[in-house]
Amino acid sequence: MTEIKNMLVALDLSDIDITLIEYASFIAETLKVKKVYFVHNIKKYEISELFEEQLKDLNLDEIIGDELNEKVEEKFTSSAQWEVLISEDPYSESLINYIVDKYEIQLALIGNKNKTKGTGVISGKLLRLLKCNILSIPKNAKPAITSIWAGTDFSSASKKVFKVAENLQKTTAAKVRAVHVYNVPVQFSPYIPKEHLDLKIENHLKGKYEKFIKKIGYNGDLTTEIIPGRDSSVAEKLRIKAETSKVDLIIVGDKGRNTFSSLLVGSVTEELFNQDLEVPLWIVK
Repeated sequence: MTEIKNMLVALDLSDIDITLIEYASFIAETLKVKKVYFVHNIKKYEISELFEEQLKDLNLDEIIGDELNEKVEEKFTSSAQWEVLISEDPYSESLINYIVDKYEIQLALIGNKNKTKGTGVISGKLLRLLKCNILSIPKNAKPAITSIWAGTDFSSASKKVFKVAENLQKTTAAKVRAVHVYNVPVQFSPYIPKEHLDLKIENHLKGKYEKFIKKIGYNGDLTTEIIPGRDSSVAEKLRIKAETSKVDLIIVGDKGRNTFSSLLVGSVTEELFNQDLEVPLWIVK
């Protein structure tokens, strides 16, 4: 896993900011991050003409900067250095991408605001734009990691997922489970009894899992779970099972390929990213 030296945290003056700052503090201390950049983008074009007269004499950059500095000062307890960056850009995604490149960011924390309407920067565009890892945080996330699910399709592309999981396990002593969601090819279903098909596929996948784990040389305790996903999409099945199991963190890759699973294929990762997840989601680039 690439060392996380610099982190970006996207703030938007909503209630989720406190959660993001506290979670960023936890991650920064856990991974010994050197510097954290808290970023807010002021979209002045969204301000109604009704309020232009009242706001014309105010320095919004300074006012918002002071407010965010106070929030971070209070809630960010890590020993890592930090800085608040205020900007005015019509496109938050482009701004974040620029900062990621300029400050050599390895991990970007963003709020999962798919349930809460506001000026959040959650967007599928970020998933495609950013070259760094992305950690999506729901509003009620607790800054703790005791249980991790690492999504895999047993391809070489998912090896990087286990590098992140292994590093987090070393620093948090969390339990890590390798999770694979498979779908039975529809064209075979009518001709093969369900119980025979499931058994055959699961035995096949267990064999692939054992070879995969041996190949990547995972150094830590690891269990596995193979989940049939026929009654819903792969992303939806993973979300439901993870929330039921009280998982603290899901880690997936940005791409991958496998006959029976599309867990790591971009479209599925994006679907997971855009869901109302109650579990933090770490996407490894």
